[in-house]
Amino acid sequence: MVAGSIEVMHAHTRVNGVQNHNGVEEKLDELRRVLGKAEGDLLRIVGVGAGAWGSVFAALLQDGYGQFRDKVQIRIWRRPGRAVDRSTAEHLFEVINSREDVLRRLIRRCAYLKYVEARLGERTLYADEILKDGFCLNMIDTPLCPLKVVTNLQEAVWDADIVVNGLPSTETQEVFEEISKYWKERISMPIILSLAKGIEAALETVPHIITPTQIINRASKVLPLTIVSFVSTISGVPLDNILYLGGPNIASEIYNKEYANARICGAEKWRKPLAKFLRQPHFIVWDNSDLVTHEVMGGLKNVYAIGAGMVAALTNESATSKSVYFAHCTSEMIFITHLLAEEPEKLAGPLLADTYVTLLKGRNAWYGQMIAKGELSLDMGDSISGKGMIQGVSAVGAFYELLSQPSLSVPHPEENKAVAPVELCPILKILYKILIKREQKPQAILQALRDETLNDPRDRIEIAQTHAFYRPSLLGQP
Repeated sequence: MVAGSIEVMHAHTRVNGVQNHNGVEEKLDELRRVLGKAEGDLLRIVGVGAGAWGSVFAALLQDGYGQFRDKVQIRIWRRPGRAVDRSTAEHLFEVINSREDVLRRLIRRCAYLKYVEARLGERTLYADEILKDGFCLNMIDTPLCPLKVVTNLQEAVWDADIVVNGLPSTETQEVFEEISKYWKERISMPIILSLAKGIEAALETVPHIITPTQIINRASKVLPLTIVSFVSTISGVPLDNILYLGGPNIASEIYNKEYANARICGAEKWRKPLAKFLRQPHFIVWDNSDLVTHEVMGGLKNVYAIGAGMVAALTNESATSKSVYFAHCTSEMIFITHLLAEEPEKLAGPLLADTYVTLLKGRNAWYGQMIAKGELSLDMGDSISGKGMIQGVSAVGAFYELLSQPSLSVPHPEENKAVAPVELCPILKILYKILIKREQKPQAILQALRDETLNDPRDRIEIAQTHAFYRPSLLGQP
């Protein structure tokens, strides 16, 4: 039995003297059948990218299925060579000694001494090294189960059946272009489950956004995105094999077994069996066909979470101010999704909950708070030590640049003229001026909310719902 699976095993009971895995092994066997795995042929699952959510996701799978070592192999890839700084090593040592179960585990694995030496400055630890012991560099305070870590990308993915993309959208293209080189000789392509929440913009030829699942699909064709944006005949990982999973999830809370839910979106062939496979008592996974809306909302929520953090910090957590902001930002999100999907999923249920929790608590909201308080500077970039990539920053730029294109003009509700869509999104505009152009201070977001000429958020929603706004070209579709 692998370390880290102890809690799961203890949860099993015996019926008539036979161990009952609460249906866990049956779920694994069912997925193996769906994927056509023969007896003795391991189901190979690999996570690509070891940020907080990517690491937790791999740990959830390891905790749930890792004991069936003759049926499934669960690994995670991350780049080698990332050193752990002295202050982080000292904090990590404190975390270890505050958790008796973790301390005992490390001693049993003869791995404790290196953390003592690192605390004293006598040794340098590396991110891939500590991940093997269950410590994610972006989430030190939440120890995970030990993980099988691979630092060679080719070794990790070449024969994988399921690849879980835990990379930021800004890194997805580069890594999956590299991965595609190792899949040239494959007879069948793997299933890819993307956890990425970010959006890229392409403004050449026809302005459009590129979602993480599209990035993966196009990167697998080993051609620049500008060339394959409107090409569907080149071989690669088919879009039906690429799914998205998202929901109102804070990684550390999920691993600590706070009740959570998520949706897996994509082709029915794969999403239904995967939803059943991923479902756990504290982590309920539903399936949904609307991949576009969920991915776009996944990027948009990070945009507006930064603003939510700013408003919270600048108003001393004023509930009234935050609710005003919530009304305006959700109306902008609805407006934007109506440009991108003909019949978008309504901002309700899990989609609304995902937006709510991200605005309430998450790295993008935290980043907005720190910027507003002056505890972080924009000059520090959007990759923050201990937090990872703040994906909302690049998404602000992507959505603004895309929606400011004159070719996408929409009717203004009062001025009887056509305007670029961004003109009807005042919060997105001000976030762009604060974060990208740096023309305004964070306080400007409160001025935008208090503008007497600001329309009722309902007006924006009505415009989106009553006009033929849908632009297929925005998703790179003819």
